[in-house]
Amino acid sequence: MNLWIVMLVVGLFTFLTRWSFLALLERIPLPAAFHRALRFVPIAVLSAIIAPEIGYLDNMLFLSPQNPRLLAGIVATLVAYFTKNVVWTIVAGMMFFWVLEFWLSSVAK
Repeated sequence: MNLWIVMLVVGLFTFLTRWSFLALLERIPLPAAFHRALRFVPIAVLSAIIAPEIGYLDNMLFLSPQNPRLLAGIVATLVAYFTKNVVWTIVAGMMFFWVLEFWLSSVAK
């Protein structure tokens, strides 16, 4: 029973903190520069999440042709740039990653 109370309190706290910002932003006029800067938040957040996954292995920087994640990330970036299509970007990046991972694991044996 205590677990449910904790989950409800934490959920309510999370909801109220997020809702408070939305409620305040609705009433306070923000400068145009702030609105322009907000357009870059999603790409900044995604970059912060993806970059360590691509460039690090076992908490060490791994920028090498032996890094399938890095190469797949480069391929996905190129596909995204040329197609502007999220689905094709994900498919191409994952397919390249799986093929490269399979190839590198078979070469290492």
